[in-house]
Amino acid sequence: MVVRTDTPEVLEARKVIVELLLARCPQVEKLRELADQLGVGKPRFEPDKDDEKCILCGLCVRACQEVVGVSAINFLNRGPDRIVTTPYDMPSDVCIACGACAQVCPTGAIRLDGEDVLRHRELDLGPPKAIHVPFAQAVPNAPIIDTQSCIHAKTGFCKVCDKFCEPGAINHDMEDESEEIEVGSIILATGFEPFDCSALLQYGYGRLPNVITGLEFELMSNAGGPTGGKILTEDGKAPASVGILHCIGSRDENYNEYCSRVCCMYAMKFAHLVREKTHGDVYEFYIDLRAFGKGYEEFYKRCLREDVIFIRGKGAEVTDVCETPEERGKLVIICEDTLLGEVRRIPVDMVILATGLVPRKDAAEVGRRFSVGRSKDGFFLEQHPKLAPISTASDGIFLAGACQGPKDIPDSVAQGAAAAGAALSLSGAGVIHLEPITSAIDDKVCGGCKICISVCPYGAITFDDENKVSVVTEALCKGCGSCASGCPSGAARQRHFADNQILAEIAGALMEGT
Repeated sequence: MVVRTDTPEVLEARKVIVELLLARCPQVEKLRELADQLGVGKPRFEPDKDDEKCILCGLCVRACQEVVGVSAINFLNRGPDRIVTTPYDMPSDVCIACGACAQVCPTGAIRLDGEDVLRHRELDLGPPKAIHVPFAQAVPNAPIIDTQSCIHAKTGFCKVCDKFCEPGAINHDMEDESEEIEVGSIILATGFEPFDCSALLQYGYGRLPNVITGLEFELMSNAGGPTGGKILTEDGKAPASVGILHCIGSRDENYNEYCSRVCCMYAMKFAHLVREKTHGDVYEFYIDLRAFGKGYEEFYKRCLREDVIFIRGKGAEVTDVCETPEERGKLVIICEDTLLGEVRRIPVDMVILATGLVPRKDAAEVGRRFSVGRSKDGFFLEQHPKLAPISTASDGIFLAGACQGPKDIPDSVAQGAAAAGAALSLSGAGVIHLEPITSAIDDKVCGGCKICISVCPYGAITFDDENKVSVVTEALCKGCGSCASGCPSGAARQRHFADNQILAEIAGALMEGT
């Protein structure tokens, strides 16, 4: 059997169908294009409604039933009153807001609420698709399945990705696994977290639109990001002026006294991007600029040549209360210009908060697990800030990156390479030299109270459940003596620090002629 689709009869039938569809949905652009292709002029039928877009093709209904498997929408009524809607035309709890119906709709009649509004604070949620590469430079650069968005994870249906993946690389039954691996050395590179700007109410983050963090701006300006690299305000327009506030959460006695080191340079990079992409005015509000790295001072001068306006004075407040006609509809940055000696109000369309770096929330737990101390600011503590910046008090455990303190990419790479070299040298040596002074526990005296375990800062003492005594792991013990001083029964002691040995040393020191 031969099916012909280009006979005069078929083409005439298509024209009639298009005329009928235009009578129902005269404003649908797709139908107009199809009519032009078929040579359909003015439809012979009068339109019913000017704003109707649904042509009742049923693709959305089939996608909801056959792909998603929830049947949240279907046809209602008959004849000219026929529509696609939820059961009883009421809000449905069955709908999982997957967007499959909107995806297959050929005329754009179905849209997700708010999909055309840019929400800066939701940019870090990533692309809305269930399968995506986390970011352009991800290692490994392979797609992942977001179970929060995957239809199969919610309903057990769909699996459309299985049909399109020719190598068969998708396994929906895979689950997270935990493995225990014995290693000779460990490198901690747990990174940092950006400072939570919502704690600084005066800047209006979370309250005022178009007040965003540096990370949100970075996601927005990325060519692979949700806006395709365009810098936009929440109403979808390019900002005519942008203000960048330095030292948010850093160099502040109320939050973090330390300098985060990276904010000045990434703030200037943002200024360069704004000038390049939007040609808008850029204002940098700073305490003092710390362009200390290779080529950084030159980049600062480049920003000056690009007419970026630097105002020395930390931004005090961001408000939407206008006092002049120029401030109407704008965000107003209030600051004290310390060079001019006056308080200024700068109206802008967008405010970027250059947030500082803080330790991760689980840093304390990770530190306890690996017996690594933390400094006053909460970052992991190195063995010596100048002579051993990658080592820790625990042998075989090294630090790399911003988990040890704020640092930029070149410094993180250098420290990571140094930590890897230290780990390799330890493995290559094949032997470990232990401290001569370690603790020991007399199992005949030990009462099993476990106080020594709680006071050991290096996690070098474990409990032998079979014999009900504490046991020292000499490879971890640093001979600090905490267990010996805390042991109520005197079972814990430090080697080479017995009473008779100490008395002998004192006697030797006081001996005449010495």
